[in-house]
Amino acid sequence: MKIGVLALQGAVAEHIRSIELAGAEGVAIKRVEQLEEIEGLIIPGGESTTIGKLMRKYDFMDAIREFSSHGKPIFGTCAGLIVLAERIDGQEEAHLELMDMTVTRNAFGRQRESFETDLTIKGIEEPVRAVFIRAPLIQSVGEQVDVLCEYKGEIVTARQGHLLASSFHPELTDDYRLHSYFVKMVEEAAK
Repeated sequence: MKIGVLALQGAVAEHIRSIELAGAEGVAIKRVEQLEEIEGLIIPGGESTTIGKLMRKYDFMDAIREFSSHGKPIFGTCAGLIVLAERIDGQEEAHLELMDMTVTRNAFGRQRESFETDLTIKGIEEPVRAVFIRAPLIQSVGEQVDVLCEYKGEIVTARQGHLLASSFHPELTDDYRLHSYFVKMVEEAAK
């Protein structure tokens, strides 16, 4: 089972480590052709506008939409969540527009307002350690979206079929259970 991590910006090595701890093979995706070699894709954190520009520059936009159209799972973390969203509050143009949600960038404040907390996520037995760094939040979701976790009444983890999104950075802790959840999604989709 190969899961790719879009290697344009962000904590690529950390996601690959978490994927491997969860029992799958992690691959850094730097070229569009590599999407054919993987069963699932993680879009990591970073800066969503920069990731969007790089995805357009290297022709990833249509390629990832095509990847998604085949039901292959995609997991967006932090900026990756923004990249997946159909709507970004205060912006006319979204990026991939795959997941039926409206998101707010930097909703939890700037870098110095970053924090860690334990979250209860539907489908994972015990609380998961979550690192929030300039994190977005999910303002609203469509009917097909399942809210998996809230923090202080705000949606921070959601799933829509083969799409998973989290406001926080699960790759920055030793807790790889959210990656395990995603690996199971990939295994189920590959059946």
